[in-house]
Amino acid sequence: MSNEFKQISTKPGFMKHNGGVLFRSISETEYEFKSTINENHLNNAEITHGGYLSALIDAGAGTAAHRAAGNAPCVTISLDIKFIGTSKLGDEIIGHTKILKKTNTLIFLFCELKCSNKTITSASGVWKILKIKPSNLGRDG
Repeated sequence: MSNEFKQISTKPGFMKHNGGVLFRSISETEYEFKSTINENHLNNAEITHGGYLSALIDAGAGTAAHRAAGNAPCVTISLDIKFIGTSKLGDEIIGHTKILKKTNTLIFLFCELKCSNKTITSASGVWKILKIKPSNLGRDG
């Protein structure tokens, strides 16, 4: 397993447009991803917009689900997000995802976003493992 962060936002889509996401595998059940906050991620209060943090979790934790499912395509069923702290321009956000349970069709996970070693967002989610070939999917998000 590679411990190096690699860019996962390689196809045109929402996350690539918003600066991309770097991702790495820690183990078969733990993954990390990161992004640096830029101006278009901020809201009017000049802190990171909750919508961007939600999209970052969806992309990073979704990639973790995909990897945990043996690289099968996965889609988000539910994502329960708690906004705990803030981040600002120039901050590096690091996400840590732990796979809690995997069945033949579902992945259950927990994810935390940290900034300067403080939790700013946490989420619990469920992903559906699709039983189709990746070539049948459209563009990534």
